Amino acid sequence: MPDASRASGPPRGFDPSRALDPSRVFDPSQLRTFLAVAQTLSFTQAARRLGLRQSTVSQHVRRLEAASGRTLFSRDTHSVELTEDGEAMLGFARRILDAHEQAAAFFTGTRLRGRLRFGASEDFVLTRLPEILEAFRHDHPEVDLELTVELSGVLHERLAAGELDLVLAKRRPEDPRGELVWRDRLVWIGREHLRLDPERPVPLIAYPPPGITRALAVEALECQGRSWRVACTSGSLNGLVAAARAGLGVMAHSRGLIPPDLVRVPERAGLPELGEVGFVLVHGRRRPSARGAADALAAAILAGGDRLHRGRP
Repeated sequence: MPDASRASGPPRGFDPSRALDPSRVFDPSQLRTFLAVAQTLSFTQAARRLGLRQSTVSQHVRRLEAASGRTLFSRDTHSVELTEDGEAMLGFARRILDAHEQAAAFFTGTRLRGRLRFGASEDFVLTRLPEILEAFRHDHPEVDLELTVELSGVLHERLAAGELDLVLAKRRPEDPRGELVWRDRLVWIGREHLRLDPERPVPLIAYPPPGITRALAVEALECQGRSWRVACTSGSLNGLVAAARAGLGVMAHSRGLIPPDLVRVPERAGLPELGEVGFVLVHGRRRPSARGAADALAAAILAGGDRLHRGRP
């Protein structure tokens, strides 16, 4: 008969010195806090998003740094930036939280059902939003997703009319609506080596009204006293990008989402600063049949928000 004491002991080749240190187990609540800070680059914004005190957010980050043995953020009184180790932690944090949520859903036996009407801005066509939607579909196969891709202004209008349950879109800096996913600067982009004649109106490539980036671009040009003309308009991001690649003009666009083959217009062109734009999640009227699905998708987008503006398909 086999030796029972040997069978119950550690496996052959086991090195106790390399066993997992319990202090290095990563707490899901600390990982969620880490992701919120990484996406907003602000302890204050992260605290507001999570409904925590700023001191609690700082404590979560310190404990996660202690557990990992690495510095995850470089921070001073003016800015917060991810370190190289912090960038690495992003992927681990997402995978750990995904596994945690899948296990919780499995053992609680809760399954979301119903139809979710989700609207996303055209800007996200070039990001990894499809991956987030695919993962959501995998985790919640009984939710029927009705996807609308439109201009941010149109999405806000349809949300207000009760036609959508959840929207991921841009908002103006002064607009208080929605939960901030991240904030980015708007920049002027166009084809490489494009030359603008300072004596002629700026050729503008833009969405039609009520496009938010169009409105901000026009306001900036008029505040500068610079003349402009609409050289090309399209309701499709692909159409605008094609026009910019053809050299028809310049367009205002999020700095973190610049399409391939387009570049920032150099400062010597003299175009005005465009300021910042927020990317937000906004819930519509709380239909009981869609409430759980909307909350779950919003959580998935917030957890993977860094993928939307740091990664490309």
